[in-house]
Amino acid sequence: MNIVLVEPEIPANTGNIARTCAVTGCALHLVRPLGFSTDDKYLKRAGLDYWRLLEIHYYDSFFEIVNENPGRSFYLVTKRATRSYTSVCYNPGSYLVFGKETMGLSQEILDTLPENQVRIPMIGEARSLNLANSVAVVLFEALRQHDFTGLK
Repeated sequence: MNIVLVEPEIPANTGNIARTCAVTGCALHLVRPLGFSTDDKYLKRAGLDYWRLLEIHYYDSFFEIVNENPGRSFYLVTKRATRSYTSVCYNPGSYLVFGKETMGLSQEILDTLPENQVRIPMIGEARSLNLANSVAVVLFEALRQHDFTGLK
């Protein structure tokens, strides 16, 4: 599986997501601009010593990832979607795409894949889950669908 973070802003969230990617064998794709330096001490602290286990890629736009991976499945995680993340059958190697903490994914990105949008159900008054938690929830559903292949 692949995790895509579009313009992440909080280093500790990205560090925790990097750790989740490292322990599950997922690649992490970061779309610039980042709200921090990749040398940030909070980023490294959150990922602890997992950075050496991480496959990480950097891009200047979301569309660069799409163009470099034709035919791959991209799922946009957004509170604006109508269907639950559990109603999708994820392909191995799918790209799970998450927006920045303060704004989510841009309308421009959402407009590119309206049929591939999913949400995490929540009560109406809640704004959203923490980004790192959201990534873990959706990722582990995708991995569960494939019997956690390659994981012990």
